[in-house]
Amino acid sequence: MSVAATIEHKLNEAFSPSRLVVIDESHLHAGHAGARPEGESHFRVEITADKFKGMSRVASQRAVYEILSEELATDIHALALTVRS
Repeated sequence: MSVAATIEHKLNEAFSPSRLVVIDESHLHAGHAGARPEGESHFRVEITADKFKGMSRVASQRAVYEILSEELATDIHALALTVRS
């Protein structure tokens, strides 16, 4: 499974979002530190889910980071988040 597909799967399972967009921006960082030659290292995620209601911006981002902790430790070099309830 690709890193992008793994991100989508895990976030769908954890948050049942009404909107989820996962954008691989690795091509914009080719040759930069942390960029892997095979790509799939830099992502932008936009997620909207009821589970974020009442959570601060920091808390909702931490919840996403927790779900993706394994990938952040291995495959993902950069993750830009937009989280909405």
